[in-house]
Amino acid sequence: MSEFAFDVTIENFETQVLQPAETVPIVVDFWAPWCEPCKVLKPMLEKLAEEYKGRFLLAKVNADEYPEIAQQFGVRSIPAVKVLFQGQLVDEFEGALPEGQIREFLDRVALPAGPGGNLREEAAALVIEGKLEEALAKLVEASKQKPEDQAIQLDAVDVMMQLGRNDEAGQLLSGDYTQEADRANALRARLALSAGAADTAELEAKLAANPANHAVRLDLSRAYAAQGNFRAAMEAALEVVTRDRAFDEGAGRKALLTLFEALAGSDQYDDLIREFRRKMSAALN
Repeated sequence: MSEFAFDVTIENFETQVLQPAETVPIVVDFWAPWCEPCKVLKPMLEKLAEEYKGRFLLAKVNADEYPEIAQQFGVRSIPAVKVLFQGQLVDEFEGALPEGQIREFLDRVALPAGPGGNLREEAAALVIEGKLEEALAKLVEASKQKPEDQAIQLDAVDVMMQLGRNDEAGQLLSGDYTQEADRANALRARLALSAGAADTAELEAKLAANPANHAVRLDLSRAYAAQGNFRAAMEAALEVVTRDRAFDEGAGRKALLTLFEALAGSDQYDDLIREFRRKMSAALN
């Protein structure tokens, strides 16, 4: 038992969950002993509850023993996570997500962090404004305050790549990011896309002369990606899928999937990925 994570029952649900939820987000984890994904998710949430040190509290409900609580929250499958705060259900998810996605979820619902966390939020706002150098300075300061926080380190890597400082980014990505493995791998994939950038103007001229040259179009997609123009890169790859989905054993679809993987874990690209996933699905169906 922990001050940040605890089992709840019908008898103590109001005092352990509903009342504290007025002042701190309560993450309610519905689980059962027979549920294999629960065996992955529950200890991960327990570990993160300790790490976040009261920015949220973890209430664990055995759905087999207390089905009435699960029914009250509309739980249809487990594991299921519901977040209560100030009298409302503010967020939820089902299934055992990767740790990186769970951290992103918790960062949305948890109380603001102390030193380091606020700087990270300030850096994110600066990135949106296009003030990348200022954002990087904030992240360097935040990382000094919280050197164990791998999310801050990877934020800095992301900004370095946007600034074209790929050598520095590559050096940082050579480390072991056990807490943020999925995001680190995505950034490594994006860094790989930036290698060997070609002359887009030359490729565009070749494509204008022969719009049916799918190999050149894919080269152009890679060149756009190397420049950080990911929308244009996806549009070029999608055009190959639309014109000839079977070209080079589905090379257009594979190019899109590579782009999706490389941009995963960065909130700024979520909408772009969703948009082109829908477009790719429509083109293939």
